[in-house]
Amino acid sequence: MTSKHFLFLFFFIFCFSSFPSHARFITGRPSPTGLVSDGISTVKNLPYLLLKPPVSAEESCEQSYGFLPCTTTVLGNIFLIIVYGYLMYLAATYLSYGSELLLEILGPGIVGGLFLPMLGALPDAMLILVSGLSGTAETAQSQVSVGMGLLAGSTVMLLTVIWGSCIIVGRCDLHDSVAIDGTNTKGFNLKGAQLCSTLFLAKSGVSTDIWTCYAARIMAISVIPFLIVQLPQALSSTSGRHLAVLIALIISLLMLVSYCVYQVFQPWIQRRRLAFAKHKHVISGILRHLKKHALGRLLTDDGEPDTEIIRKLFETIDENHDGGLSPSELRALIIGIRFEEIDLDQDDAVSKVIADFDTSRDNLVQEDEFVEGITKWINEAKQTGGSYLESNAGTFKFIDHFHQQTKREHALLGSEEQSDEVVENVENPRWISIKAVLMLLLGTLIAAAFADPLVDAVDNFSEATSIPSFFISFIALPLATNSSEAVSAIIFASRKKQRTASLTFSELYGAVTMNNVLCLSVFLALVYVRGLTWDFSSEVLVILIVCIVMGAFASFRTTFPLWTCSVAYILYPFSLGLVYVLDYVFGWS
Repeated sequence: MTSKHFLFLFFFIFCFSSFPSHARFITGRPSPTGLVSDGISTVKNLPYLLLKPPVSAEESCEQSYGFLPCTTTVLGNIFLIIVYGYLMYLAATYLSYGSELLLEILGPGIVGGLFLPMLGALPDAMLILVSGLSGTAETAQSQVSVGMGLLAGSTVMLLTVIWGSCIIVGRCDLHDSVAIDGTNTKGFNLKGAQLCSTLFLAKSGVSTDIWTCYAARIMAISVIPFLIVQLPQALSSTSGRHLAVLIALIISLLMLVSYCVYQVFQPWIQRRRLAFAKHKHVISGILRHLKKHALGRLLTDDGEPDTEIIRKLFETIDENHDGGLSPSELRALIIGIRFEEIDLDQDDAVSKVIADFDTSRDNLVQEDEFVEGITKWINEAKQTGGSYLESNAGTFKFIDHFHQQTKREHALLGSEEQSDEVVENVENPRWISIKAVLMLLLGTLIAAAFADPLVDAVDNFSEATSIPSFFISFIALPLATNSSEAVSAIIFASRKKQRTASLTFSELYGAVTMNNVLCLSVFLALVYVRGLTWDFSSEVLVILIVCIVMGAFASFRTTFPLWTCSVAYILYPFSLGLVYVLDYVFGWS
């Protein structure tokens, strides 16, 4: 049986078996009057399998849209949560697949920066929206905790369980605090009866590029609306809560627009930064080459550029001795240096050198221009690399420091492939476009149709078990809305490359950022429009702690040893425990 047939059969059984029904309890105990029982029991506290006493007509569940199944029993609601959750998982999968197809056709930019982040957060936004729309204000106030549980649970799960799992599956050997792509020789030592050792935890891990740090910083900044909306409660003020919700909503929407604009222009910014880093690498390479082949000292005794030596170097490069360096002679110089560390476009490097040196704009570098240009480069390297005296050489060590710094800067910025915006030709782009649109429409329709029934099932399960709906939605709903994203991130991280690791963690930080701006904007709009009470201090505190801790952790480092996954994993049970203690011990809620 195919997966599609199984899905239809599963849905049919679900619809057939979950419609509400009511019956009388017939007891086998004889009547004390000797009369025949009419089927109505007078026995109380019966041991029902489903843990819920029979409900009256007034307490019976309400069918979503008037026909979708519902139940008031524990097992029935568990079944409904699983089914509706699976349908939301399908919606998230279709949205993700359609987004990838659309990205394949149109490339990044507007698609990758604007539509993809919003589509990824659409299932969460749908669930949050319907949690506060249905019923009266009292009903909405009760069900909106489902939306807050999803918002907090999704953020915490992405930054703890998924983040830590990506570190484990993507780990490589660390050398000089940088992960080496495709290597994993420091595994578990079973022979020594050590499942974990300090060497294993510290000498293997994951490295990312500098853009991933920027994504983590943006994620940490995106918690500002949470701070604003929580400010009146922190000051024990009741008069300004509604105004604080409005201000936080405006700030959140502005941050959403700003983030989308940044995502649209980020590929262009990344290419410009990468091109500049390559140019600095060319400068450092040429300076090292000139230092190595200098006929005398490249610097004078007082540390200034030695113009006479630079002129002699010019003569050695000027092969035809015509007093000017042509593009072909500069190209020969760059080829001779062999920039093996970077994927260098030699013609582009030549054009940039000429642009730096050729002040007369005659497409030749004259001797005076060469001396002036090299002098400027040396002074720039002294400012960047520092002036460390090199023993027994009569010159300065700053050139080597400058070269190592530019090499590391280029590595942190990533590869050209990662920032390239050119889309490769695909076969039958029209059909792929139609398929992408259909997938996006199908995912959106499924998410819109089954978000409300899922929220109702969670609320009914909460009533049947007396478990707060926040904890149910915190644990269960993110598994439905973020499973496809989590599986994709873990599979991508398992390729054990810096580029894939950078993309994986950037997507995780981006997903949390969209939770903090888009999903929070939806939530705040519900609270403001429907006049609901903002009473989520413990939940907000958990989001702030996890986002700030993980954001600060990832903002200032690009290498994460294996031991860092334990920090992420610990935060998940800590978050659940903190909410429970604050709400049910200290009475925050």
